[in-house]
Amino acid sequence: MPESAFLDRIEEIRRFNRFYTQRLGTLNEGLLDSPLTLTQVRVLWELAQEKGASAVDLCRRLDLDPSYLSRIIADFGERGWVTREPSPEDARKSLITLTSSGRKTFEPLNKASRQQLEGWLKPLPEFAQDELITAMRTVMGLLEGKRETSKPLVVIRAHRPGDMGWVIERQAKLYADEYGWNQEFEALVADICGRFLKHFDAEREHCWIADADGRRVGSITLVAKSKTTAQLRMLFVDADARGLGIGKKLMEECLAFARRAGYRKMILWTNDCLHSARKLYEASGFKLAKSEAHHSFGHDLVGQYWEKSL
Repeated sequence: MPESAFLDRIEEIRRFNRFYTQRLGTLNEGLLDSPLTLTQVRVLWELAQEKGASAVDLCRRLDLDPSYLSRIIADFGERGWVTREPSPEDARKSLITLTSSGRKTFEPLNKASRQQLEGWLKPLPEFAQDELITAMRTVMGLLEGKRETSKPLVVIRAHRPGDMGWVIERQAKLYADEYGWNQEFEALVADICGRFLKHFDAEREHCWIADADGRRVGSITLVAKSKTTAQLRMLFVDADARGLGIGKKLMEECLAFARRAGYRKMILWTNDCLHSARKLYEASGFKLAKSEAHHSFGHDLVGQYWEKSL
């Protein structure tokens, strides 16, 4: 990489740091309209998470100079916010604990921090909130060197414009690759998606999309079969996203919505070769109602009808 390009990247990071610290208010004289600095608030937060922490632990977690931390703790002690007690495991070590006065000081700061972040997020649409959180996780993962092994952030959200086109494309390719199904299956999925969009009833029908680190990896759809019966359709999870519990999360969202909408029963149709899906249906309380042989999607298959009382 040319040196000039590398320097440009450094300046972009510095620009982001300036933007973020300004939005957070860390350059103000008092953080969150308090007389405390960012470091002091961080120390309070750490102490509020557990009953007793050693100075060594605090220095390690916050990457603070021991003498600097010592001055902060001494100041907190003079204010009556902390006490020092011998460790029950090692009498040579003292544990720093927040007093009731210290917790009363911390709670308004904690609440103000939450309200500040709510003010950032509420104006953003849900998809933008997801993208922001995903970007933050990406930054942390890259800088910690854990990007390749960290568990992705999974978000289950409502469908948006363009998602149904993706569902058609993704399911057609997935079932062609894994089961050899032909274009008849793609036509079926396209027909289901088209009718769902054309006759969509938001109070009684829904489609959920699973995002992993901002990338679409699965979906499930619920449609009205009758006033009392809902039909589950098009549940799938991409092969590279399996094992993360995404199918279970999609199923839970679907069942919860069906109950809120007043349905008494849910039905679904699948094929006996879809072993992972069948296991999930069984685990979710569905019972096999009947099976029938059929020739579809270029193969001889056994269709199965499952149902569950809600």
